[in-house]
Amino acid sequence: MKTDQINETKISPEKRACEKNGIHLFRKRNTARKKSAELTKQEEFVKKHHRHHHEIASWRTLLFVLFLAFWELSADLNWIDSFFFSSPSRVVKCFVEQMKSNSMLAHIGVTLFETLFSFLLVICVSLLVATLLWYSPKLSEILEPYLVVLNSLPKSALAPLFIVWLGTGTRTIIVAGMSVAVFGSVISFYTGFQQVDAEKITLIYTLGGSRRDAFSKVVLPGSVPILLSTAKVNIGLALVGVIIGEFLAARRGLGYLIIYGSQVFQLDMVITSVIVLCIIALVFYKSIQVIEHQIKIRFKM
Repeated sequence: MKTDQINETKISPEKRACEKNGIHLFRKRNTARKKSAELTKQEEFVKKHHRHHHEIASWRTLLFVLFLAFWELSADLNWIDSFFFSSPSRVVKCFVEQMKSNSMLAHIGVTLFETLFSFLLVICVSLLVATLLWYSPKLSEILEPYLVVLNSLPKSALAPLFIVWLGTGTRTIIVAGMSVAVFGSVISFYTGFQQVDAEKITLIYTLGGSRRDAFSKVVLPGSVPILLSTAKVNIGLALVGVIIGEFLAARRGLGYLIIYGSQVFQLDMVITSVIVLCIIALVFYKSIQVIEHQIKIRFKM
């Protein structure tokens, strides 16, 4: 026991400092190794994630190309009547002719304007009504069955009434676009407001906050994911409503082009307009998806 104590006293301060530095370096190296291992795992996960997305995109592209090839081959071999079903080459030819005369661009521009305007009005009106319902639970109980009934009503049945009430033109088409999406949007927004954590709202009240503070600081920020997901649905519904309105009360737009082409049996024009509508719907959806992704990154949701 005494010899151990003597040995410890004989250790110089320089040696002790070296031992401490060695332990510190050992710990530092272990920490660096752990961090590098974690970074490697993260890099592998990111690579795997990107590889998965590339694989899905490749399969989607392949299926689309195979569909176009089969469609063209069926028309060339007379498996289908190209007069009624058209073909990719005839669609491209029709689209180029329409673009040369600038009529396709004009029709696309009209439909885009009416759809975007309807979509923005749907978002604003839905937020306003859902906010009023959240502020007044009694009002929400009164209006709930009416919202459900109006949301279940076939909106194409309202289009002739809009024509009688508002006449033909852009205003009627925008209202028709709104009618398809607005009632379901109000229900979705209000449901999202109700699903926010009640304990957070109680905390706001406990700290002396008002109902307005609870809405602006807890309810509205907490409902952003539901608002964005509903917006992705609403943009498609607004486009559907606008096309319904253009079927009945328009002289311009892709809906009018579809009706006109079917009346004069220019089915290439009809199918071309339908394909352009599919592309527009896809662009709308992807645009809102990108906005949703950026918002989630910015606010770390």
